[in-house]
Amino acid sequence: MSEPTDARPTLEAVAERAGVSRATVSRVVNGSTGVRRNLAERVRRAVDELGYVPNQAARSLVTRRHDAVAVVVAEPETRVFADPFFGLQLRGISKELTAHDCQLVLLLTEDSDDYARVGRYLAGGHVDGALAFSLHLNDPLPGIVRAAGVPTVFGGRPDSSGTTRDVPFVDCDNLGGARDAVRHLAGLGRRRIAHLTGPLDQTSAVDRLDGYREVVGDGAPSLVEQCDFTTAGGERAMAALLDRDPGLDAVFAANDLSALGALRTLRARGLRVPEDVAVVGFDDMLPLAANTDPPLTTVRQDIEEMGRMMARMLLDTTRGGGRGPVAPADTRVVTRTTLVRRATA
Repeated sequence: MSEPTDARPTLEAVAERAGVSRATVSRVVNGSTGVRRNLAERVRRAVDELGYVPNQAARSLVTRRHDAVAVVVAEPETRVFADPFFGLQLRGISKELTAHDCQLVLLLTEDSDDYARVGRYLAGGHVDGALAFSLHLNDPLPGIVRAAGVPTVFGGRPDSSGTTRDVPFVDCDNLGGARDAVRHLAGLGRRRIAHLTGPLDQTSAVDRLDGYREVVGDGAPSLVEQCDFTTAGGERAMAALLDRDPGLDAVFAANDLSALGALRTLRARGLRVPEDVAVVGFDDMLPLAANTDPPLTTVRQDIEEMGRMMARMLLDTTRGGGRGPVAPADTRVVTRTTLVRRATA
């Protein structure tokens, strides 16, 4: 039996097929400029015909790029894979990275050992940059990223601490979206509007609570119940609200999952939606929001597009995007939200 041979085409084979020098092939494959268009097209045609795949390690030595981005989610895997929000954001990130022939490396953090592992990985020169989201108050991740020295874009507005004050981020208008939701409920004639908050160690939940208070004021603390962005949490929080204030006639939930939990509790208590209690969520996670019973009125943020924007912002920084690093004005993006009216309010 003959020994197996490495049949992969080489850079020299591509050069011979294209009728150009090895250096010309190298420049085209590595994305360098300065090669005449007709020569570059011949090289690309030869690459396709031979099925040539560049050696990534060798290519990184030339380009100083790894064509890989770490996506760091500051949540345990049980939360990440159960909450469709993360799936939508990861899909947007993946689509943008794939369009630029860049790999996604997913890193999750659950305890202090995970943070140390992420720090070592980022500092080890394996990726060109990082995307990080779902930060909590006093989260060590921004400091770890800064110490690793990798370009980073955050999903969601970080807190105002010294380690996060100047970092690039993409977020939605949580304050304005919450305000629109509560104003809608008030416009329907609802007078005892409750709020299921998100975890108040995250800026998105704090902003949504502030938007609620801008409309209803601070006069009814009994109508505010802290929740955790989960369906089970929404069920428990809604039950606590009804036990404390059975006369409430509307609920603004800080996300769609907690709104779903609220709907379940209201139905179990024999209350009709929206006749007895109107409900509004936040996120418009499809198809979930449109398929609740009844279909959920909610505040829409384009989660998938926000993921793409994060990736695009990072790639503009690490690759120049053909126009150099992003301008400072482009590093803090707050997207609009839209109230989507369905049957619950």
